Amino acid sequence: MVLFGQNPSQGTLLKASQFLAEELPVRLAHRVKELSELPHGLSEMPSIRKVQNWYAQSFEELISFPPIVLPPDVRQALMTPRAETPLPESTPNPAMRHLEPDSDALAHHLAPPNAFNRLRLRVPVDRRSVRSFASGSRTVANRPPPVHLRRYYADTEAVVKWPPQVQDYNKRFTKVLEAIKSRHDPTVTTVAQGILEWKRMQNARNIGLDIQAWLDRFYMSRIGIRFLIGQHVALNTQQAHQDYVGIICTKANVHDIVHEAIENARFVCEEHYAMFRGPPVQLICPAHLTFPYVPGHLSHICFELLKNSLRAVVERFGLGEDVAYPAIKVVVVEGREDITIKISDEGGGISRSAIPLIWTYMYTTMEGQGIDQDFQASDFKAPMAGFGYGLPLSRLVRAFAWCGDCAG
Repeated sequence: MVLFGQNPSQGTLLKASQFLAEELPVRLAHRVKELSELPHGLSEMPSIRKVQNWYAQSFEELISFPPIVLPPDVRQALMTPRAETPLPESTPNPAMRHLEPDSDALAHHLAPPNAFNRLRLRVPVDRRSVRSFASGSRTVANRPPPVHLRRYYADTEAVVKWPPQVQDYNKRFTKVLEAIKSRHDPTVTTVAQGILEWKRMQNARNIGLDIQAWLDRFYMSRIGIRFLIGQHVALNTQQAHQDYVGIICTKANVHDIVHEAIENARFVCEEHYAMFRGPPVQLICPAHLTFPYVPGHLSHICFELLKNSLRAVVERFGLGEDVAYPAIKVVVVEGREDITIKISDEGGGISRSAIPLIWTYMYTTMEGQGIDQDFQASDFKAPMAGFGYGLPLSRLVRAFAWCGDCAG
């Protein structure tokens, strides 16, 4: 994605638009179907239906978006395979040097028992079958789409001057994506409201494992959809920057990101408890430590964890101008293979009985759990606690990048 988005031409952006015009409806259709088939009557909740309507509306806008009409020479250029692009040299994993490429140990590591049965291949789906799938029909088009229509990494450099309709198409498609992204901003809080509605109707204290598993799938899909949309919108609207490719920062400064998360978390803490100055936070991190990442994802994870530490410290030591809070420590260490961020506090820890529940949705130790009446206004109004989504969503954001873990 970084190689694809570096110095994109209008042709490159057009191929990205065509990819999203095919990919996003498939993902949205799956979510519409899932939202209509939730167990235990959850699909009947008003807030869940509202979210389902949002996904259905976004699906309809994408499949009805008029395709671009291009001159024959431009169409031919877009169908031409791109010359082989040299990729950067890979860095061997030092922890796996003992595994030879043809060894049984490597084969076992890459293909655990019954891995074949669990492998799910992605098969291109014709747009007509996608429409049928979203509407609940079982009819699938018999003829697959031509292979050249699925070629998104084409030789866009072969065209020196792109016709005006290419730029116009990119602008219009980007505006549609911006509207879809804005429409789905309150999805997290709206689904949470639907869960609360269901719990009240069922007089249930907790939600079952089947709903927990669905929430994991649903929110992971949402992270992926918003990542694709955010990346495309950034490539089309933001000025070029040497350290950014869309929303991906190739040199994300860990110190700056964590420091900003600390300031934001302390502000929320001071506002919530009406404090003049919240507990201090000590950051121990190399000033120039960088790595390729999405800064917003790392900031979100640190922000949620810091809120928990700040709340624990305040509630253990109490409120008062003369209270000397012990410092919360954030230690960042660079290893040979990864970067570890450790947040430690003196808030008393987590009760042993609560450890199995901390990664589940809607679990909170704060009294008076609920959502603000104006929760539809934004997805980013962060409460101090009581929402029960901080740790589970942080874990999904981490898992989305496949490069870390959140552990207590």
